[in-house]
Order: sequence, then C-alpha cells, then structure tokens
Amino acid sequence: MSRVQLALNVADLDASIEFYTKLFRTPPAKVRDGYANFAIADPPLKLILFTGMGEPGSLNHIGVEVENVEAVAAMIARANELGIEQEIQEDVSCCFAVQDKTWVKGPDNDWEYYYVKGDAAEMACTINDTASVPTAATEGQCCDAFTAATVAATSSTGAA
Repeated sequence: MSRVQLALNVADLDASIEFYTKLFRTPPAKVRDGYANFAIADPPLKLILFTGMGEPGSLNHIGVEVENVEAVAAMIARANELGIEQEIQEDVSCCFAVQDKTWVKGPDNDWEYYYVKGDAAEMACTINDTASVPTAATEGQCCDAFTAATVAATSSTGAA
C-alpha cells in the first residue's frame, strides 16, 4: 500500500511524539536522535518528525512511500513521459533508512517518491559512498537535491 508522506519540523520531539501517538492512535515506528517516523494505517500516512532541521511548525518535505522498487521505477518512467524534471537516487542512506527514490520537481515543492529497503544507522545521507549532511543549501530537507552527490539527475529527456 502506498501512503502520502508528510515531514514536519518540530521544536520538541518528545512532546510531538506524545501528541501524534494520541492523535493517530499509533506509536512511532522508529525514533532516533532528533527524528521519529510513524507508519499510520488510518488515514494512510507516513508522518516524519525532525528537530533542528528547520523552523518548528514548518513543512520539511512531502512525498509518497511506495510498496516496492518497481513503483519507484514506474514513477521515474511517468515523470520522464510527462517531461517533469526529477532527481533519481538509488541505494541512498537517508533518514535512518536505505532507499531508492526520485525527487519529482514541482513548481513550488518537490515530491519524494521512495521505497525503504532497510534500516540505516545514520541520519546523514550517503549516496554511492559520498556522505552528505543536510545544510542550509538543502533547506533542512533530508536528502533533498544534493547536486554533487546525486546518483543520477534526469531532465525531461530522462538522460542520466
């Protein structure tokens, strides 16, 4: 099952975990230093909480968690067919998970379409053995659009 992902910047991780656990009747699936994620069944939502990654109360990023790598490949193909710019990242270690993903470029917000392959030990991003830590240039978004470390950047032509 696919689910929309909403990543939020929060001031107090413990208070936020307590609130969202009550609100969605679901405990977090993963909690790390400055990070928590919830896999909520009703409504289908992947809720991510970050501290120290941006202004508390602001949106960090949005996305869609998909059920397999084939669904990521299908989104990549669809974006190419539609002529939508995207950045593809394969086997990236990001947000305490190993993922395949693409960042589809919207007019105001990019959308992360991703599949989680497994756990990762760190928050920092590692793409093809090149480590990157989110900086002001990435506006606090986890693994968002690292130009130097992007596995493959595609344009509307789909060229890697």
